[in-house]
Amino acid sequence: VKSVQHQQNKGAGGKPYIFDRVFPPNTTQEQVYDTCAKQIVKDVLDGYNGTIFAYGQTSSGKTHTMEGQLHNSQLKGIIPRIAQDIFDHIYSMDENLEFHIKVSYFEIYLDKIRDLLDVSKTNLAVHEDKNRVPFVKGCTERFVSSPEDVMDVIDEGKSNRHVAVTNMNEHSSRSHSIFLINIKQENVETEKKLSGKLYLVDLAGSEKVSKTGAEGSVLDEAKNINKSLSALGNVISALAEGTKTHVPYRDSKMTRILQDSLGGNCRTTIVICASPSVFNEAETKSTLMFGQRAKTIKNTVSVNMELTAEEWKKKYEKEKEKTRSLKIIIQRLENELKRWQKGKERRWRASTDNSEAAPIIDTSAPPPEPLSDSEKTQYEELINDLYQQLDDKDDEINQHSQLAENLKQQMVDQDELLASTRRDYEKIQEDLNRLQHENEAAKEEVKEVLQALEELAVNYDQKSHEVEERSKTNQQLTEELMQKTVTLAGVERDLSALQELSGHHKKRSAEILSLLLRDLNEIGSVIALNDHKMTEMTGGMEEEFTLARLFISKMKSEVKSLANRSKQLESTQADTMRKMQANEKELSSCQLLISQHQAKIKSLTDYMQNMEQKKRQLEESHDSLMEELAKLHAQEKMHEVSVLDKEKEHMNRIQDAEEMKKALEQQMESHREAHQKQLSRLRDEIEEKQRILDELKDVNQALQLEQKQLVSDYEKLKQEEQKKDERLQKLLVELDTDESGGSLAQKQKIIFLENNLEQLTKVHKQLVCDNADLRCELPKLEKRLRATAERVKILESALREAKESTMRDRKKYQQEVDRIKEVIRAKNQARMKHTAQIVEATTYSVIPPPLLLPDDQTLSCIAECLKYIMHIPYVLFVLDIITQWLLPHRATASEGASQAHDDTTSTNRSTITGASEKHTT
Repeated sequence: VKSVQHQQNKGAGGKPYIFDRVFPPNTTQEQVYDTCAKQIVKDVLDGYNGTIFAYGQTSSGKTHTMEGQLHNSQLKGIIPRIAQDIFDHIYSMDENLEFHIKVSYFEIYLDKIRDLLDVSKTNLAVHEDKNRVPFVKGCTERFVSSPEDVMDVIDEGKSNRHVAVTNMNEHSSRSHSIFLINIKQENVETEKKLSGKLYLVDLAGSEKVSKTGAEGSVLDEAKNINKSLSALGNVISALAEGTKTHVPYRDSKMTRILQDSLGGNCRTTIVICASPSVFNEAETKSTLMFGQRAKTIKNTVSVNMELTAEEWKKKYEKEKEKTRSLKIIIQRLENELKRWQKGKERRWRASTDNSEAAPIIDTSAPPPEPLSDSEKTQYEELINDLYQQLDDKDDEINQHSQLAENLKQQMVDQDELLASTRRDYEKIQEDLNRLQHENEAAKEEVKEVLQALEELAVNYDQKSHEVEERSKTNQQLTEELMQKTVTLAGVERDLSALQELSGHHKKRSAEILSLLLRDLNEIGSVIALNDHKMTEMTGGMEEEFTLARLFISKMKSEVKSLANRSKQLESTQADTMRKMQANEKELSSCQLLISQHQAKIKSLTDYMQNMEQKKRQLEESHDSLMEELAKLHAQEKMHEVSVLDKEKEHMNRIQDAEEMKKALEQQMESHREAHQKQLSRLRDEIEEKQRILDELKDVNQALQLEQKQLVSDYEKLKQEEQKKDERLQKLLVELDTDESGGSLAQKQKIIFLENNLEQLTKVHKQLVCDNADLRCELPKLEKRLRATAERVKILESALREAKESTMRDRKKYQQEVDRIKEVIRAKNQARMKHTAQIVEATTYSVIPPPLLLPDDQTLSCIAECLKYIMHIPYVLFVLDIITQWLLPHRATASEGASQAHDDTTSTNRSTITGASEKHTT
């Protein structure tokens, strides 16, 4: 534990505090790093876990200690120096070692984990791996291959970190930041794998609101910071006392993440940052007490080494051989104990020094002869020695018997563990079978849903065809109604013209009759006055009478023909009325059919929504089943690892289970892909059906508007018919009244109206002809307009595609240039002798092998890059042609575009030439 104080044993308020090292205020950053962090870098590269974090109140120098000025060689802190030191150590290690280095950077803000490399991830969860070590799930991991890459990641994350201004600090950290470096190394020759994690933590400082003046959101941040630091203090206190059975790691996200660093498998260095000001005396005492308690915690560290299958096998054989030798020793000791218990004391004799087992009793020795006093004394001493040896052997036998009992108990425990493992395996197998059955049932449900969707699609197609047929029928009826209305208007015009002509003829006949009667009266008077003249004029009068009779008969025939014509017109009008009534009935039936189709469309829409909800439920259930299956796979893997330590036969079974698991995973993956494809296809079909429904709704709305228009037109026509009937009745009444005679003014008026009618008829015919010509030309113009619009769309899409292809070619060119740079860099690194290789990943999820290309492959890559580049001028040329075709009236703009194209092409060529010359060099 490091502290910013002046002596190794520093007192505050009369109480001494002892730390490993105390730094005065004039200590340089390099001295702090060499003392606190340099050894941890070596430990992490040797396969241990390490943690360095700074603790203290706000504005005490924690961020300055951990980060400092990142790009200043003198003032940079622990994190940038570690980034440089790691790669320096790697370059000095064995060249057979291959390293994979990835980093993560996240902060704990308002007790929520936020990814500083991807700000969209704002509330990440903490999970445990198979070794019950906490980790942040879903956090972004970046592969790095140089100190510059690490610094770029630090700069990116630091720009996204929360800071604020308080009364005590201009750049106060409002969150706890954790920079994680994960290093995995593998010896290419021995296949030995080591891994180590290094946590670099910059804690936010504890605050007193009365001193910092925090308000609003800054006050909420201060509350959360003090709460998490209080949880850290509780964990340190529980670990320091050592008497509490429960350590509250889960009270805070920070303590949960640092669970392995506090009392676990990790080498931890805590930098205590204290303020020397009297103003902060209480906070300084609290910080020193925290450091004193933390210093008493003892961590148990071990190397994170991944054993190969051969090493596991050797370890298993070694333990098995050890167990066999212990069993042999136990058997020997049991046999010796039985022999001792069955024999007599006088037959016991001392064991030889070179015997491996216990003393052996010789039961075949002859009975002893009488002894002298000296021999008795000697034998008594020998017996005492034997008794002493017997006591020693009894103690040894007791120890061995206890050892045997312990070994038996261990074997029983191992058998129980093996049985429980088998039971767990059988249970997992049953769960796996159950999940397979559930998966099959889910597949059947999906098939049923697909069949229902197909039936729905077929019904929908049928209904859409019916709607189209009804719409066509409605359109035909509308056209027939329009034709009938036009015919009715023509018949009405003919009827009015005939009525006017009949009235005119009646008036003329009345005038002729009146003239004839007047002439007859004059003739009678003349005959009465002059009988002589009558005889002479008798022949002429008879001729005139015959002419009059002929004219009258002609007039009667015309009147009869006009009457017949009027009757025909009345019958035609009645037929037209009947047809209009029939059209009204058909129109009402069409309205009813349209309403029915609307109801069906609504029901189909509801059914589609229900099916969409069912599909989503099926997807959710499938996802939950997949999560359960993944958990079961993880449990199964843990049991497999435990069983591998016990018995070879069970290991073979687990290998079979692994193969079966892999087969099942492949099968589940194939099913998942098929399910995803089916879901995507169903989504496309649903989108297509939804689009068709929208189109049908639009068509239905158009039909409703047309129906309303037809109803309004029908009402207008009905009103016009009524008006025309009234006018016809009036004309008939006037015709009856005017049959008696007419005047000369009426004749002139009729002649004038006839002339006007002829002129209007001519004008109407001309307008009808012009309208017909315009209607004939209208489809041609519309077709030409549509063709023009389609051409414009095609050209716009071609322009857009050309731009996209240009951008893709430029991206490919840039990628090829970057790849060639990486090839050259890899070749330069390969030329460095006795240095370790660093695998650099081009993506964040795949770890590629070290990239070493020969010269001919490098030249082929450059050739491919130039091949991609040669497409760019052609695309720009096509863009120029399309722009000139679309904007012919902007000559200046097209000239500027072509000039820009030439400049761009020349720039690209110069860039290509420069890049190729650079790579060739």
